[in-house]
Order: sequence, then C-alpha cells, then structure tokens
Amino acid sequence: MSIARNILLGAIFATFAFAMAHASAATTGKADDKSIARGRYIAQIAGCNDCHTAGYAPSGGKVPEKDWLQGDILGWKGDWGTTYAVNLRMYMQGMNEDQWVKTARAIKTRPPMPWFALHDMHEQDLRAFYRFVRYLGPAGGPAPAYVPPGQTPNGPYAQFPAAPK
Repeated sequence: MSIARNILLGAIFATFAFAMAHASAATTGKADDKSIARGRYIAQIAGCNDCHTAGYAPSGGKVPEKDWLQGDILGWKGDWGTTYAVNLRMYMQGMNEDQWVKTARAIKTRPPMPWFALHDMHEQDLRAFYRFVRYLGPAGGPAPAYVPPGQTPNGPYAQFPAAPK
C-alpha cells in the first residue's frame, strides 16, 4: 500500500471513530453532564429505585448506584395479577431518547407502576432520566414474567388489598 492510501484510510477511520464516539456520548451523556445528575436525582426522588432497584426501599436507599434500576424479583400481586418492576437498564437499551419520550408519554401499565406520573413529567426530566439510565449501562437480567390473576407467583411477592368499590 502506498503511504498516501494509508493516510487516507487512517483519516477515514479516525473520522468514523470520532463520529461514533460523539454519537455515543450524545446518547449516554458524560459522567459530569448536568443531565446525568438531573436523571440521577429523578431516579431518587420520583421513586423509580423503590421498585426498580432490588432492596432499595428496605435498605433506606443504601444500594450502590452500579446496582440501580436492574428490576426486581419481588412481585406486586393484586386484582390485576402479579407484576414485576422491569429492568430499565435493559429496557432502554432498545430505544433512543426520542422513542423513550414518546413511550413515556403514551405508556399504560398494570399497577403499581404510576405510569400517569410519566405522562406528567417535563420532557427535559424524561430526557435526563433516559440519559442517566443509559449512563449506567446495561446490567442484570430480565424481570420475571407477568402472572395472570388467580395464579400464585413462584417467588416472593407483596399482596395488595382489593381496590375499594
């Protein structure tokens, strides 16, 4: 190969690597990014960790951040069946930021997830939360599958009383 061709290929590779790094940074944010800090704050004060982080509520929030938002095996059983807090770190890997905002605005889930709170969140907060979750990176495994009403889940669960009539 000629020197000129090597330089040209090197320049193309460097341009591609630079573009990919910036595309990744735009999606995941940087550790010192204000939106990452805002997303972390939202995860804490909006109660996301209470269900989506195993042991968070019982420990008074004393779960290392590296373990946050991986879902939980604790089921929430009620008239609707038994639901489980999804692994948000895996869930958000399959969508971009705009898709997340659109999903958060339209989603309706089974209890006890307060999906209506997502509908009311400011778009900037939804985006900050997405960036924080992506900053944490993928970890953990999927939550257990939904168990229909009338069936008993295999693992631990919290029983909700029947809804008032």
